[in-house]
Amino acid sequence: MSPERFLQPEPADAAGQAPAWLSDAVLYQIYPQSFADSDGDGIGDFAGITERLDHLAWLGVNTVWLNPCFASPFRDGGYDVSDYLTVAPRYGTVDDLAKLVDAARRRGIRVLLDLVAGHTSDQHPWFRHALEDPADHRYVWTESDPAPAGFAPSPGPRPGAYLPNFFVSQPALNFGYARTHPDEPWRQPVDAEGPRANRAALREIMDHWLGLGLSGFRVDMASSLVKDDPEHRETVKLWQELRGWLDRAHPHAVILSEWGDPSVSVPAGFHGDFFLQFGGPSNGLPMRSLWSNGGGTVDTAWDPLSCYFHADGEGSPDRFTHAWEDAAAAIGGAGHIVLPTSNHDFSRLATSPRTREELPVAFAFQMTWPTLPAIYYGDEIGMRYVPGLPDHEGSVLGPRYNRAGSRTPMQWDDGDNAGFSTAPADDLYLPLDPDPDRPTVAGQRADEDSLLHLVRRLIALRRSTPELGPSGAVRVLNTGYPLVYLRGERYLVVVNPRREPVRMPLPCMLPPGTTPAALEASGAAVTPTTLTAESFAFGVFDLGAGTGV
Repeated sequence: MSPERFLQPEPADAAGQAPAWLSDAVLYQIYPQSFADSDGDGIGDFAGITERLDHLAWLGVNTVWLNPCFASPFRDGGYDVSDYLTVAPRYGTVDDLAKLVDAARRRGIRVLLDLVAGHTSDQHPWFRHALEDPADHRYVWTESDPAPAGFAPSPGPRPGAYLPNFFVSQPALNFGYARTHPDEPWRQPVDAEGPRANRAALREIMDHWLGLGLSGFRVDMASSLVKDDPEHRETVKLWQELRGWLDRAHPHAVILSEWGDPSVSVPAGFHGDFFLQFGGPSNGLPMRSLWSNGGGTVDTAWDPLSCYFHADGEGSPDRFTHAWEDAAAAIGGAGHIVLPTSNHDFSRLATSPRTREELPVAFAFQMTWPTLPAIYYGDEIGMRYVPGLPDHEGSVLGPRYNRAGSRTPMQWDDGDNAGFSTAPADDLYLPLDPDPDRPTVAGQRADEDSLLHLVRRLIALRRSTPELGPSGAVRVLNTGYPLVYLRGERYLVVVNPRREPVRMPLPCMLPPGTTPAALEASGAAVTPTTLTAESFAFGVFDLGAGTGV
């Protein structure tokens, strides 16, 4: 048994806090081309999402963020934007998006867009203009011969080379360099004309969409804007400036970052940041130490590890809990740490060798730890990572890293194409999971004992019990297997992701006569003196008001 640790963020001044609605958020990520197809072309769209909003409302989700839906040649799944103010025709029209936002609002659901802030497509008019005008500094250009490492040769009449951010088709917008050098003129300062124009463009883009009723943005690669910024000092200043504008112009809107280091990104001005499979000083180890089991998407640069949510029981929750503790101390109450089940770039929870019976305990942890939970579409029914798919719209990043396996069509029912689309199967955005036993929303709605019903109950429990939310105190009573922690000094949570059962003394003293009440449990039991957890067990127990444990 490990020593207790008391973890509680300090409150922040009201001026630095996120909008109150975000504290109650249960996020849901939708990869729009894979969620629901309304017009039979094989690709999901806005109208399809609108038709399925009742599922999200029934589940208890109140905040949705959509992967990029702007005009794009789709060489990177839409993260190569060719027009920030126009939606991609594959998804419908701006009116269709407005109808989606309005329908979601009527159900108490806010909608966030995905803002690709650091680069555009090479088809964007800005880049096409820059190819013709050597005086245009919206992108990072050099005429050095040879070009510095990482630059791509100009594809047009402009001499020299440009800096891409990710794929060659994604030229990096110029937000300046933190460190300049007279021998390297492409290293423009952050207050040069090009960087100033790009910061103004971000405000214009955000103002446009927020004015149409959106509630904020998830910002792609938020840490990458200012180049050669080893401690992110200039990048932090950039986002603090933008946050100041946002607070004045749209005080109820939020920005969440794809940064992977909440201890830096939230003080930089974001209302929240995701623990991710990358980012921060350990390159995403906190999240990977929970979920990454060696299957699905694997970066060959990652050190092998045994994740905590693994049947073999060789992992540890400490990497995550210590990282959370450090981040919570750094941000206080100024924002939130977001813990996703997965995302469009990472393996799903249901990735072999993890089995379906192991999924409930993972959700029990995610919904009771003091972070904002983010459910990746389909994870609520246990959709699996599908291996062996072809490269599609830039999905393959390495020999063991194919993101397509996490982007397959949503499985709604047992009808044609699992209810995703009426198109011929060969026309679908990606193939369906071929497993004949694949889970569906309809099938699990009809089964009160399903994962879907459990996730719904956990969301309802979380939202009706403030102590289980992101700001409630947490006291870790036991690490290892099982992980045992107290929320708000009243709610005892037990999670055992291991296949081996455990029986141990209860790691806290209860007043005489206390009878713990199970609010949600499977395979876990608590008496005033003993804790029992079967394989893959979990439990949330009410110890009663005033226990003072």
